[in-house]
Amino acid sequence: MTKSEIINNFVTSKKLALAGLSRDPKSFSRMVFKDMKQKGFEVLPINPNSGIIDETYCYKTINDIPEGTENLLIMTAKANTDEILKSAINRGFKNIWIQQGSETKNSELIASDLKFTNLITKQCIFMFNNPSGIHKFHRGINKLFGLIPK
Repeated sequence: MTKSEIINNFVTSKKLALAGLSRDPKSFSRMVFKDMKQKGFEVLPINPNSGIIDETYCYKTINDIPEGTENLLIMTAKANTDEILKSAINRGFKNIWIQQGSETKNSELIASDLKFTNLITKQCIFMFNNPSGIHKFHRGINKLFGLIPK
C-alpha cells in the first residue's frame, strides 16, 4: 500500500484513537481534536492524567481503547511516542499516524522491526483532512515541492 493510500484510509474511516490529547485548551492536539470532531470523526482520546476533556471521556492507555478501532493518531511528547507506537502495534492497530514533530529518530525503525508498514510520519494531519485556511495553503506549497506522499 502506498503512503497516499494509507493516508486516504486513515482520513476516510472517520474513527480513530488520539494519543496525547492535552488538557491545555490552546494546544495543537486540542485544535486537531476539535477540527476532527467538527468534520464528523469519532475521536477516542487517550490521556492517562485526565478523565474528561471537552466533555469527552479520555482513555488511560492504548489497551483501554475499544476493540475495532483501527486508526491511531499519536500527538505525544517525543519521550512517549515510541512506547505508545510499540503498544499500538502489539494491540493490532492497522494504521498509525505519528503527527509531525512527535516522531523520534527510532519511530520508523521500530515499526519496521515489528513488520508494521501502515505508518505515517513527518506529515501534518491538518493537511490531509479536508484542509482549509492556512492548512490548505500549506498543502498546496508542499504539493508544489513534491512533499506530499505518493
